[in-house]
Amino acid sequence: LLDGYRWEELRRWGRPRFGSFGAIRLRGVAAWLHRQAPDALLVTGWSSLSLVQAALAARRSGLPVIARGDSQAGRRPLLRRLLLRLLLRLYSAFLVVGASNRRFYEQLGVPAARLFPCPHFVDNDRFAAAGAALGPRRAELRARWGLAEGRTVFLFAGKLEPKKRPLDLVHAAARARTEGADCQLLFAGDGELRAELEAASAAHGVPTTFAGFLNQSRIAEAYAAADCLVLPSGRGETWGLVVNEAMVSGLPAVTSDQVGCAPDLIRAGETGWSYPCGDVAALASLLRRVAGDPGRSQAMGAAARELVRTRYGVANAVEGTLAALRFVTGRA
Repeated sequence: LLDGYRWEELRRWGRPRFGSFGAIRLRGVAAWLHRQAPDALLVTGWSSLSLVQAALAARRSGLPVIARGDSQAGRRPLLRRLLLRLLLRLYSAFLVVGASNRRFYEQLGVPAARLFPCPHFVDNDRFAAAGAALGPRRAELRARWGLAEGRTVFLFAGKLEPKKRPLDLVHAAARARTEGADCQLLFAGDGELRAELEAASAAHGVPTTFAGFLNQSRIAEAYAAADCLVLPSGRGETWGLVVNEAMVSGLPAVTSDQVGCAPDLIRAGETGWSYPCGDVAALASLLRRVAGDPGRSQAMGAAARELVRTRYGVANAVEGTLAALRFVTGRA
């Protein structure tokens, strides 16, 4: 992960205590920044003490700080809002990953002039190329996973964990099938809920294939074999890059309204659909809609690919980052 660019590991106090805000405490970050003499400091939010340490050290030295985080809009206790307002004063500009992230800053009084679009993205070219190469092998891939030809395949790609609510998909598929939808499920991923998902699929008579964990060299096979991505996650899904991957591979997506990317990537009836998180009946209705109109679903997949390809790529993120840098330095 460190090949191809210059990097340096900072010293830290004590042993890392992973899973907490104070997991890593830096040593000598102010001196390190002084030696680097950068134009600005970019930090990926404020979820750890080390990131806040770096921002504080930069501000004390007069160095502008640009923050890029995942925080979403929503209701927060008064004390938390006050603390966040105080914290955000550390930063000179913010890279905004999406619509809900923008509303988060607006709710806390950050001026629009300090907000710069910098969307989440994946390697669009690689996924698009993989999709084109795997297209002719679609029947072979489906046969390998026991996916019936002519039947709509809904894909879940990610960890099988509670925050992603994969059981909602099984229950919705069971309901959709009883109401006439000819569909089956493909799970690409593994996790603590696998045994429970297997049992639920069998109990409800939902034909389901568990492909297990597929790394980045193979996940495109699942996109090529499927007809639609489903991401039922709750609020903990601050974006959902799997939606970017699936869409640029030519799939429409159905997500819950708590998935962070939903306001940005889901255009109802055009690139996919969203539904109230946890509403299995609403999800089942959307599964029936997708399964009942394959032609429209293919057209939605093409529109989804175009949206991600043109507006959610690395070039878009670079453009926003450079705009923020020009803003905080006052230089072109």
